[in-house]
Order: sequence, then structure tokens, then C-alpha cells
Amino acid sequence: MYLFRPSGHDLPAKLLQALAPWRNAPAWHIGFSGGLDSTVLLHLLAELAERENLPPLTAIHVHHGLQAVADAWPLHCQQVCEALGVSLQVISVQVKSGASLEQAAREARYTAFSECLAENEVLLTGQHQDDQAETLLFRLLRGAGVLGLAGMSVSRSLGQGQLVRPLLSISREELETYAREHHLLWVEDPSNEDSHYSRNYLRNQVLPALRSRWPQATANMARTAAHLNEAQQLLEELAQVDLASAESSHAFDWLELPSLALPALAGLSPSRQRNALRHWLAPLTRLPDSDHWVGWETLRDAGQGGHPVWRLADGELHRDQGRIWWLSDNWLKPVMPSAQPWADARHALTLPDNGQLFIDGELPSGVLEVRYRQGGEVLSLPDRGHRDLKRLLNEREIPIFVRGRLPLLFRNGEILAVANLPALNVCGHESFILRWVPPTNDQSLS
Repeated sequence: MYLFRPSGHDLPAKLLQALAPWRNAPAWHIGFSGGLDSTVLLHLLAELAERENLPPLTAIHVHHGLQAVADAWPLHCQQVCEALGVSLQVISVQVKSGASLEQAAREARYTAFSECLAENEVLLTGQHQDDQAETLLFRLLRGAGVLGLAGMSVSRSLGQGQLVRPLLSISREELETYAREHHLLWVEDPSNEDSHYSRNYLRNQVLPALRSRWPQATANMARTAAHLNEAQQLLEELAQVDLASAESSHAFDWLELPSLALPALAGLSPSRQRNALRHWLAPLTRLPDSDHWVGWETLRDAGQGGHPVWRLADGELHRDQGRIWWLSDNWLKPVMPSAQPWADARHALTLPDNGQLFIDGELPSGVLEVRYRQGGEVLSLPDRGHRDLKRLLNEREIPIFVRGRLPLLFRNGEILAVANLPALNVCGHESFILRWVPPTNDQSLS
């Protein structure tokens, strides 16, 4: 019986088609491990570069140093690159110890890759159709949602540039056929045979069994991932529609904190609420699993007088003044309780973990210092007499999480002004304004 074998001659055309959106990039870098996938990718691109107008090509080999046999791989990669006329950069990394060696190695590798990319440059990696099927199955067994089951995307941002996986529609069998036809040599990672690792178990035990019963299993799973990727794009578009009305302006825009109007979210169905919040939270924090979304329901359904908090991996969601607010980084650090002198009010005062303070207008005389609320503070306001600061902040509906770090300007033990609230200036707001630039709320997640 004749069995069809894919021809390697189809690969150059498939690769060019896959890379069409990035043909005008300043440079293409190839993540070159020396294995089959990246060796075929490198050879294809080097051959195409001889007859096509492609961006400049370079290869990057990341040496993890996790096993003795890997010490010979940089030399092998150098020899392959020299034969193809492609320059090679070898980067050695330290892999942090932890529960998942695979994940730690991956993080170290992609950190190194991202640091190599200048603006709009592209990193090309060799993940293929079988890898996509393996990823889908692995995530399915972990209970992933639509986003996880969408598998690896063809492209995503990485550092200043883009990571692109142009071989996702190509099977490993096609790559092997090409490699044999062109007499390519590649290295084999012995750790890939260790089925103690979950991905290796799927690759070496589960997927071959599935293919023996269903020969098209790998291609069909990759196609399913593509369908789910399209579904995920639709969910993201729906989230943008739902967030448009929730990301409204408000009286405290000067806080420069991510926030959403709660009524706009609460009016959606529970599934649309979660979808919108996942989209909004994704650049801010690692997302919770399904069991922890009860924290959102508690936050959403709390009584009007409450100020609930939902603690997530990289910060907290607070509910106050009809909005939910994202706090992280310096916003979660306590402010210095002692008074801070302001020797020269002509210049900005840097507040530890609490931004900067400025005086706009005529500088007040005397010895100045900055404090925070301790309780019992009283202001003597023009035309209003002595007023309790707590009540004044209540009148202006200042969010609870802001009050403890709102800078207060003192002179000779008396409050002169409350930052960013000109009406609470004992000298009258015409004289000067105490302006506070709050701390950043950026933990720089990728």
C-alpha cells in the first residue's frame, strides 16, 4: 500500500507565506537550539535569503548549562551557521532553581531573547504543529479555559520586538523529510526522552498512542487550537466593548490608577463580567484560577458601606466610590509615619514610596513639614471655621485607600493644606496649591 509522505519542497513556499506580515522588519533573529526544528528553520531561511529580499538574518543560541552534553552544542551551532553564512550569537544564562525546571529554563531563555531584540525586530522560533497539539493536550489536562486552549499564538510581542512562530502549520514529519532530503545534522536533547517531565510523557507516550488510533490526531488538535484562538479573539473584542463604558472618567483621574465603574460591569451577565475582567487584568497580574473568582463575587456584591478587597497574585482590587481600583507596587507599601521636613519648598519633595509633592504658586513662609493622617486632625478654613479632617474627606468622597497616604502640609504643628484638594487650604486656594503626583502603579509585567 502506498503511503503519502509530505515533500520538503513545499516548505519554502509555506514559510514565505507565513512570514509575509514581517517581511519589512529591520532584522530577523532565529532562536537556534541546534535541534531538528530550529535547524530546518535556519536552513530554509538561509536558502530563501539567496533568492528573496529578506531582512538581515542572525541566529541566537541560548546555553542553559543544565547538562554536560549541552556544552558541545554551541560549537555545533557555530559550525552550522558558518556553513550557511549566518552569524551566531551565543548567550549563556543562569536557570533559577524552582518547582519546574522546564519553566525556569524557558523564562531564562526568553529573557535572553527579548534583550537581543531592537525595536520592531523579529525573533523566529521553530515550534511546529505537533508542538501545538502537545500544548493543547497539556493545557486541557490542566483545566485551561479558551485562552489556554487556543495554544501558542503565531506571534506576540517580546521586548521591543515580536516573537513569531512560522512553522505552526507544519508537522514534525514534514520537517524530518526536509532535513533528510538536505542531509542536515542536528543535536538531540537527551532530556526529551525523560518521561518524568509531563510534556515529554505526552510527546513520547500519549500522542503516539493517539496517532496509532487516529492518524490525523495531531493535525486535528492543532486545528482545534486554531478554532479556539479565533473564539478567544471574539471574546477579546467583546471585552473591549464591555470595558468601553466602564473605563469612564471620574473625579480622581489624578490618581492615575487603573479603575472601572462598577455599575457598568455589574449590569453584565456573570460570564461577561469575568471575560471583561480577565481582559482588563491580564497586563496587570497573573490571573486567578476558576476557584478563586469567588473573590470577585464578594467584591461585587458587598454592601454599600463596605470597602472589600480582592487580593490577587500581583496586587489588589479595591472597591470604593462606585468603582473598582487596581493597586500594586508602591501603593501596597506603608507610608513613613514620621514627619518629613521640607527644607526648600521651591523644589519637589520626594516622598518614600509615595510619589512627589510640589507647591504651585506663592510659597508659604515658615518651617514646613509633611505628615500623614493619624486621626483627630482639624483644619481652620476661611469662612468655615474649625473642621474635622475626617469629615471633610468624607464630604469629598475620597477613597479610603487614598486617605492614609494623602500628604498633609504642616507649619508649626498646624495643617496648612491637603494635597490635591485646593478647597482644604487654610490660606485660601488662591495663595498656593499643594500638588501631589502619586506613586507609580506599574510592576512591569510582560
